Amino acid sequence: MDAIKAFFSTYFDWVYFPKIGVNDVLDILIIAYIAYHLLKWFKNSRAQTLLRGILVVGIFLIIANVLKLNTVIWLAKTVANVLVIAFIILFQPELRHALDELGRSNFFRRIKRTFGEEEEVKLSDRTITELSRAAVTLGKAKTGALIVVEHATPLGEWEHTGIQLDAIVTEQLLINIFEKNTPLHDGAIIVRNNRITSATCYLPLSEDMSINKELGTRHRAALGISEVTDSMTLIVSEETGAVSIAYKGMLYRNLRETEIRSHLLEIQDKNLEQKEKHLFFKKGGKKNAE
Repeated sequence: MDAIKAFFSTYFDWVYFPKIGVNDVLDILIIAYIAYHLLKWFKNSRAQTLLRGILVVGIFLIIANVLKLNTVIWLAKTVANVLVIAFIILFQPELRHALDELGRSNFFRRIKRTFGEEEEVKLSDRTITELSRAAVTLGKAKTGALIVVEHATPLGEWEHTGIQLDAIVTEQLLINIFEKNTPLHDGAIIVRNNRITSATCYLPLSEDMSINKELGTRHRAALGISEVTDSMTLIVSEETGAVSIAYKGMLYRNLRETEIRSHLLEIQDKNLEQKEKHLFFKKGGKKNAE
């Protein structure tokens, strides 16, 4: 061991090895975590285009500084403070969505479960069955429908645009609401805690220009609400009868009843043990599990 130390001290004495403590490791992990989520946010939003523009402007300013273009440098310094405010205004929806994602973190939920506090299941198995059956039935009749299922983000902002209800989710009620030429068929309904809270609600339309032009306002509205909240929306096409689901800015099309149920289970908020138990009995118990 002494020979190894002597070897390194003789031939690598010019190398500096800093002393790294627990605080340094924690500091690096926090910075890496923040950098990862910032890059992920830039990739999944319009901020990616903004970043490219900032890089172009930065390269231009470096050239201006090298060439001593004093007027350009003075102008850049003057406009810098205004650009920060402009950034906040232009990307207010993206910043709001990022803070909303932070607020929906599972951190507090995990703390509750650590101390044995179980949260109420906001979407029961019965409600999932009623929703999936209603979507399939409406699709066969080619009756357009838009059903928004609330998850962690409150939908009160859009709930107040419709007519207030307080009804248990049933297949028959959903079919009756979306029946053509009835007072409540136009717009979306919102489901919260296994109850229909509001109907004829107006939803924000997605501004994504890459959406297939064959999709109408109903699908664009479903994508719009999925981009600003963590809700899941069922869409039934009036033209084709196809059932789709919008979730986290993604659209899943031409779904069957089993696929609809699988998607809804993602936001059921059961813990892992409950979900495994549910799948265990669904597959037929111990016999099939073996």
